[in-house]
Amino acid sequence: MKFRTPSSSPTKTPAVAPPKRFSMRVAEWLLDSPRLGEHPNVKHLAGRLLKQPAREGVVAAQSRLGQLMCRECGNARDRRIGQDLLRQAARAGDLRAQRELGLLED
Repeated sequence: MKFRTPSSSPTKTPAVAPPKRFSMRVAEWLLDSPRLGEHPNVKHLAGRLLKQPAREGVVAAQSRLGQLMCRECGNARDRRIGQDLLRQAARAGDLRAQRELGLLED
């Protein structure tokens, strides 16, 4: 069996999948898992995994991180950041964020 080696072309750039999708999937899996999603350490890890995609403008990450920060964080600064993330996601059309903002503002 022969393996072809890619020709080194100076005009080609290697296509590398961004890691944000993987970290987002893992975070969503952790939060949606019935047993794991209840533990504070798991929520903390999921929040850390969602942080970078949310900064990069991924709407689903902004929505989930915003919900997590509004519901689970004890200080006002984190809740305010969570509300800002929810507002950004809601402006982008995320229904879950719009619903959560409606519950927060009532």
